Amino acid sequence: MKVNLGGISSSLFESEMFGHVRGAFTDARFDRTGRFELANKGTIFLDETGDLEPSSQVKLLRVLQDRTYEVLGSSRTKTVDVRVVCATNKNLHQMVADGAFREDLLYRINLITIHLPALRERPGDIPLLVNHFIRNLREMYDRPALTVSKEALKWLQSLPLPGNIRQLKNLTERTMLVHTTDILEIGHFRSQLELSPAAKGQLQLPGVGTITLEDLEVEMIRKALAFHQNKIARAAAALGLTRSALYRRLEKYNIPYDEAAD
Repeated sequence: MKVNLGGISSSLFESEMFGHVRGAFTDARFDRTGRFELANKGTIFLDETGDLEPSSQVKLLRVLQDRTYEVLGSSRTKTVDVRVVCATNKNLHQMVADGAFREDLLYRINLITIHLPALRERPGDIPLLVNHFIRNLREMYDRPALTVSKEALKWLQSLPLPGNIRQLKNLTERTMLVHTTDILEIGHFRSQLELSPAAKGQLQLPGVGTITLEDLEVEMIRKALAFHQNKIARAAAALGLTRSALYRRLEKYNIPYDEAAD
């Protein structure tokens, strides 16, 4: 049973999670079974846990702590036996420090924690994900010959992808829809990446006269090397250069780099 906690207001939390009986409130014309009861003897997945409002955090803590709850409008206490899996993209420890998340609830839900790194930190997963998306798109859009070139897969691995898997999936599907060719190349993906609001929003050029073109190129090379941990191939791909072209610029501008990292 999957529940998006970010989409449930505090006024509806009890009804959604624990259910209600007829007449419990205005417009409650029928009994409603709550999510916890529906998930009994199974698993409930609480997504966007960090978006849960403070008043609802107290109610969630009780059912997790005691495994008991009351249906809204009823005085009978029910018990539940359920596995709870939570997910969030927020730093709950920082939210606790800021007073935005209950400390007792945090320690109740983080019995076993799995940290999923950003996609840019695990570029080896990108070809696997793209090929998975492509397999689904072949069937969905009746394009059995659709594929992605090896060069394009390597280029995709160099992208920062702040939107992670959602962004990669969206980019892959949009590229496939716009281009009718069966083999998707770097240029196809690059043309669609430039349409991304996130990509455009990050492009903030300095004012004219504040920096020379050479200084700007040096700064971008340094940033690319730092971001990709001195891996020349990835930094070059991110800059739209070949390895040899980047090496020439490193020598030209006397930019230090760690050869062992490449």
